[in-house]
Amino acid sequence: MDELYQQSNNKLHIGSLIKEELERQERTVSWFARKLCCDRSNVYKLFKRSTIDTELLVRVSQILQYDFFEHYKNIL
Repeated sequence: MDELYQQSNNKLHIGSLIKEELERQERTVSWFARKLCCDRSNVYKLFKRSTIDTELLVRVSQILQYDFFEHYKNIL
């Protein structure tokens, strides 16, 4: 889990967290892309992002039924 935080300033890397949760649930990138109504390439780009729009994070949280906001509470 430590690798999900950027070491320079202890920022959360949300893309890595989303990828990790998707893998934990044994879901495919194609499945996730369909649920988000986007291309698979956009999902791979999402995995590389260290920040994300809150509206998109709400959608991701709903799709994966996982509260990603909890991670932000933990670093405050």
